[in-house]
Amino acid sequence: MIKIIFAWIIGALLLLQAIRIDIPNPPSHIDPKNEIQAPQEIMSMLKTSCYDCHSYETKMPWYNNIAPISWEVRSHIKDGRAWLNFQEWNNYDEEKQQKIYDGIIKTINYSMPMPIYLSMHEEAKLTQAQRNTIKKWAQSNLKE
Repeated sequence: MIKIIFAWIIGALLLLQAIRIDIPNPPSHIDPKNEIQAPQEIMSMLKTSCYDCHSYETKMPWYNNIAPISWEVRSHIKDGRAWLNFQEWNNYDEEKQQKIYDGIIKTINYSMPMPIYLSMHEEAKLTQAQRNTIKKWAQSNLKE
């Protein structure tokens, strides 16, 4: 009986591999003029901790090919790019940019980068000092 249940579970997991959630591919040409401009220290932190979900420079991990984990990863990337893509920054109007700065201020200390992402990407962890630096940078760009 246990062998039959195990076989069904393996069969179901194999069938799940056929269901794919695609994220949009980057455009064939990314205009570097559209990318956000920030001090080098900020850019370095953003690229290390944010760009996987908030740019076209996503580095797909090995587990991104295993359903249902791949569904979650791709969903996060798709949602992250929809909310903010640092490589599309200059395509956003001033209102959206201000909304994003405000969002960074509100999320940098609590939910970004996402804890589930950090569990697999140790290098993306930000110290409290780094979080404060990003927050101050975003605050300095807010127009009252």
